[in-house]
Parts: sequence; C-alpha cells; structure tokens
Amino acid sequence: MIKNRYIAGALLLFGIAALSWWALQGEHSTKNSAEFIEAGPFRIAVFIDPQKPHAGNNSIRIEVRDTDDEPVENAQVRAVAEMPAMGSMPAMRAPAEIAETAPGVYEGEFELSMEGAWPLAVDVATGADKHVDLVFDMTTSRAGLRLKSAPEAGDTAYYTCSMHPSVESAAPGTCPICGMDLQPVSREELESGSIAVDTNRRQTIGVKTGLVERKPFAVPLRLQGKIAYDETRLADISLRFDGWIGELDADFEGKPVARGDLLFTVYSPELLSLQEEYLQAVKRGGATEGAARQRLKHWGLSGRQIDWLRQQKKARDYVPIFAPQSGTVIEKNIVDGSAFKKGDTLLRLADLSTVWAEANAYEQDLALIEVGMPVEIALPNRDRGDRSAQVMQVNPYLEGSTRSALVRISLNNEEGKLQPGSFDDVTLRAELGELLLVPADAVLISGRKRIVFLDLGNGRLKPVEVRTGYSDGNNIVIRSGLDEGDRIVTSGVFLIAAESRLKSGVNQW
Repeated sequence: MIKNRYIAGALLLFGIAALSWWALQGEHSTKNSAEFIEAGPFRIAVFIDPQKPHAGNNSIRIEVRDTDDEPVENAQVRAVAEMPAMGSMPAMRAPAEIAETAPGVYEGEFELSMEGAWPLAVDVATGADKHVDLVFDMTTSRAGLRLKSAPEAGDTAYYTCSMHPSVESAAPGTCPICGMDLQPVSREELESGSIAVDTNRRQTIGVKTGLVERKPFAVPLRLQGKIAYDETRLADISLRFDGWIGELDADFEGKPVARGDLLFTVYSPELLSLQEEYLQAVKRGGATEGAARQRLKHWGLSGRQIDWLRQQKKARDYVPIFAPQSGTVIEKNIVDGSAFKKGDTLLRLADLSTVWAEANAYEQDLALIEVGMPVEIALPNRDRGDRSAQVMQVNPYLEGSTRSALVRISLNNEEGKLQPGSFDDVTLRAELGELLLVPADAVLISGRKRIVFLDLGNGRLKPVEVRTGYSDGNNIVIRSGLDEGDRIVTSGVFLIAAESRLKSGVNQW
C-alpha cells in the first residue's frame, strides 16, 4: 500500500515537471516564432511581454538579422512608446532601456503610466547608410503588436526633410518640424555618395556643367605700397669739426640744388688754424704743401674748397660748403648762425631722378615673386597712366608684425612726377604654365575641405574632395581629385550641395 503511494507521488512529480518543461518550451517557442519583418537591410522581429501590455512595467525583445539571416551585433537599437496628446493633456513617452543580451538580440523594459493606446516606435541603425524605423500600433486593450509602417525593401533607405536633415522617417509623410513633404533617400545615394537630379530640377535650380581643362595659368598679385626715395641716391651733409653756420643758401626743405652749388658757409676756429697752416705750406712749396692739403681733406674739405682757399691766398673766417650732388633738400637741421658739432647731420639731399616703388608682399605670395619679374605701377591719386618696370629686389626677411616682405621696383623720374610718400598699386603676374583648372564657382568650401560635384551621367552627381591651388578669381588650380576632361557642375553648386548633404551622408564631407 505504502509502495503504491510512493509510485503515485513520483508519477505526480514527473507530470508536474513535464508540464513545466512544456510551458517553458512553449514560451521560448512563442518568442522565437515572432514574425520577422523585412526592413531595408535588416530582418527585425519585435515581441513584448506580456503580449497584452498593461500599465506598469513591460518587457520588449528585438531580434535583428541581416538579409542572410545572420545576427546583427552592436546595432544601435531604440524603442519608445508614446501616447499622443489629448486635449490639455500633453503627450507621454515611455522609452525602453535597451541592451544587447545575445548576438543580434536586444532586450529591455518600458513603463506605461496608464491604460490606453501607446504607438510603439522601434529604431535600428548600424551606420548612416543603414538605418530603419518601424512603427507599431500598441494598446493595453489588445494583445500583440500591429505593424503600422516600415521601410520598403526597395531602393529607398528612408525619408527626410530638405530643411531638417536630422529628420529620418521609415515612411513618407510630412516633416514634424516645418510640415514640408519628406523626400526619399535611396540606398544607392547613401552607399555611393551620389545623388540623382533630373533634368527639370536642374533647370529649376540653374545647374550648368563644364569640363575640367588644362590651360596656361597666371596668378595676378596686387600689392599696395608707396613711392619712396632711392636710398642709393641720398647724401647727408655733415662736417668733421665743430663750428657755426654763416650764410645758409639751402634755406628750406624741398629746395632743388645742383652739384657744386653753395649750400652754406661755416666758421670754425680749428678750420681757421688749418687754413693758415696750409697757406704757409703753399708759400714754402714742395712736399709740405701736399701734406697740408691732405690734412684738409681729412677734415672733410673737398678739392674744390681747397683750390678756392689757395686762390684766396689768405685764411677766411667763413668757408663755403658745396653740394656734392644734384638733388632736393629733404631734411634741414640748421638755420643762419646755428652751432653744430662734428658728425651732426646738417642737411640731407635726395636725387629724385630715380625713385623706388615699394610694396609689401605677404608670406604666402613670396614664392611667386622673383627679381626681374615685369610689374605695372599705378598711382591712383596722381595720374591714370600705368608704368611698366621690373622687380629690383625682394627683402630676404619678413616684417614681424605683418609677416610680409618689402618688394622694391626702381622707376625713372626724370620728369619729377613721382613724389615719395604717394601711394601706389603694384600688379605682378606669375606665369605658372599649363595647369588643371576649374571655374571658381565650381568649388564649394566646407571647412578645410574643397568639394566639386562630378557629373557621372544619367542624371547622377557625386561630390568629390579635391586639393586646390592658386586662384585668379575666375579659375582655381586643381592639384588632385579630378582629371582633365571630367564633367563637373559649374553653376548651382550651393543648391546641389544642400541636396547632397540631405541625401548622401553629410558626415562624409
């Protein structure tokens, strides 16, 4: 009797274990049998527990596979339920905390704050070119999920707004921000980086194309500066003894003088003593006269002044000082009766028959400038005629404050029309030979990158990054990225760029 009871108990326990195993298998089978949805590059299954959601905590399980039915790992998976706003009650959101629990399996929980309809959005992405959205009808009054929208299995990857590219939708519709119709973005556009622009749209936005050409190219350099004195034609008048100014003939700045003209007379006790010694030596003659004459030269007197003294036959209190060259008085530091010390600059003369045009060239342009290059000089405030000349010198150092070097051009000024201090415009042309060129309007600047749109034919355009060189304002040199004969967009680039950013992955450029 007791033995039969033990047998019956064992059978009962076995039956309970069997029922439990069957129940667990049934639950596992139910989860694994969730229907996979073909969504772009993925196959996605979404299952909630309990199947009939309720107010409070609910579980969600999302399985992601590729088109070969292999688990997709490390995907970015999001899920959020949202009850729409009703009357004065704002919309309520119930985001799920999702984590990958197994290869291609993503699980989490979300909490519904009340009973009612909670549409569920599921977002899966593995990159900018692989991103899909699924939307399900979900309500606490019904078990299971009903698919409302999913991306087509065709070429369309998602839909977005031309004004708000951050908006990405699995289904066509309107932008939630501005209300504009969403535009389709194809997978080909995402993967290749190209976009399709039909003929009508090209005409509407003014798209024009042209060929990349190899042509002779010269870089114009326009420098600004001013006319300056020719420093090789300056003369300072200073004496090697102390004294006083007698009669001053070069009595104002700007006065022209000729070589040999009297500038002023000077009185100096030292010079008076030297005169007497020289005249005594002249009377004695012989080598004594030569030594005395040489001594006067050491004190700064010219041969003409010494001859003048010999003709006078007696020492003079005031000795004349003559102009050593023709020129113009540009600096005067004396008046009648001025006392001076030896070495003082009394006058400065400038020969203005030749002047310099000086201009500053910035560091990045110096490689293009060479001695002997032809230049055109214009004086905008003086006359309308340009003067042709050549670069005489480029300073071999930079000015620290401006990071520029001085460029000098020598100009003939026999007519005296060029006045030092007046502004000038210097134009040079650096001939660089035949180079690969595109119109300046064809290049789009995007941060440090330079983008040109290549016409692939059949209505497709592709942004390509190029390295550019010098520009003359009309054309830009292409160093790499394009080949001669490539057809590119030359007009309407800005609007094409906006559409390319919209469709072909803004992160790419």
